[in-house]
Amino acid sequence: MHQPRILVLDPLGPEALPYGRLAARLQPLEVRVETSLDRALVTLARDAWDLGVVTARSGPSADVLYRALRKADPQIPMVVIDPRPTVDTARACLQAGAGDYLAIDRVDTDLEDALVRLSSVARHRAAEEVLRRAVERPYSFEGFLGESPAMQEVYSIIDRIAGSSVDVLVTGETGTGKELVARAIHTRSRRATGPFVPIDCGAIPDALMESELFGHERGAFTGADARRMGLIEVADGGTLFLDEVAELPLPLQAKLLRVLQERRVRRVGARQENPVDVRVVAATSRAIDQMVEQGEFRRDLFYRINVVRIDLPPLRQRGDDIGLLAEHFANRAAQEAGRSVRGLSTDVYQVLRGYPWPGNVRELHNVVRRAIAMTRSPMAGIDDLPDEIVAAAGRHSGAEAGTVGFFAQRADHVARFERQYLTDLLTRHLGDVSAASREARLPRGTLYRLMKGHGLDGASFRK
Repeated sequence: MHQPRILVLDPLGPEALPYGRLAARLQPLEVRVETSLDRALVTLARDAWDLGVVTARSGPSADVLYRALRKADPQIPMVVIDPRPTVDTARACLQAGAGDYLAIDRVDTDLEDALVRLSSVARHRAAEEVLRRAVERPYSFEGFLGESPAMQEVYSIIDRIAGSSVDVLVTGETGTGKELVARAIHTRSRRATGPFVPIDCGAIPDALMESELFGHERGAFTGADARRMGLIEVADGGTLFLDEVAELPLPLQAKLLRVLQERRVRRVGARQENPVDVRVVAATSRAIDQMVEQGEFRRDLFYRINVVRIDLPPLRQRGDDIGLLAEHFANRAAQEAGRSVRGLSTDVYQVLRGYPWPGNVRELHNVVRRAIAMTRSPMAGIDDLPDEIVAAAGRHSGAEAGTVGFFAQRADHVARFERQYLTDLLTRHLGDVSAASREARLPRGTLYRLMKGHGLDGASFRK
């Protein structure tokens, strides 16, 4: 049976209490002992721990130390060991959520039992977390929304590589969320407490890019009135996000390659190099493989940043994610604008699914925000969409403005079918959405979205 990882805070270190003997008896238990609150907080932030042990010596009281760790991780079960036990301190720790409170003279007899008992709590919470993620997984992941297989693969790669230190290349069309990928990797990594420094390599003029990346010494060039740290150094201990890395000129590509190889950076005009500890996540919307073959991007730099590659799918290949994203953007736009708009009508969803979205998620977001802002109805309709979106999705314009095109007719037929199907389905199951979703072989979330789009409520079908 799996034994949890235990983080111990004890100023006297590993030999003060029988942590080593505990680890030997409860193998494969992992015990990490930190001697200061600051070190314990850093370790707690960087790694996942199942249990905590807080031992108060001189300095802050047991309840103060416990509350500090509890604030950093409200979920971790903890045992508090107090050489100066009092009823008030015990009450304060237990009321604040401590799993157990032990006097130090009871450690040899009671600590192991307390940890074994709390380990079952930790396993139960871990199982709940797995279940929560399984339920939420189709809908959200570190700022992303989407349940399509293509996005599930993206989530899986991020989850697998975030904890390592490998450099990552993210490719995809403009507006697909490349910076979101970089931030998700950073947030889930051990560098999460360090800086996240984004650089848009396509937005900075070539003449300024070297100074922006590497920094400069005073007097290195005209206008360099003071020493300046470059963004690579600013990212020390964290993650450097090089957006549109393919826009870097070849000379700077060579200098960047040296930094990534040596993990040292030399400011413009400086003689010495400074060590840097950065993880690089690079991104591009260009066909970088083709650029390498044509000599427009250094092959050796490409191999350096392309240790792990994440290809983001365009929105048009994400199926029902379009509807999920549109609903989310509509609800958020209505809330931000303080409007009582209930969302988007069914025919709007049909038009949105028929549009190719060259601007991807960013374009969809803007279109939905416009629709919510423009509508005068309880739900935004086709008339609230830009004309070019409707036309591209299949509605005729110009001389045939009064003619209903293929997509509009299809939307009407699908809407009528959906409403009748849902009505019959909910009638059979007396409004029980769980039973209805099983018969329809649809996730409950999808069924709820369809019901909402047609103004149906399960309660109205209950007898």
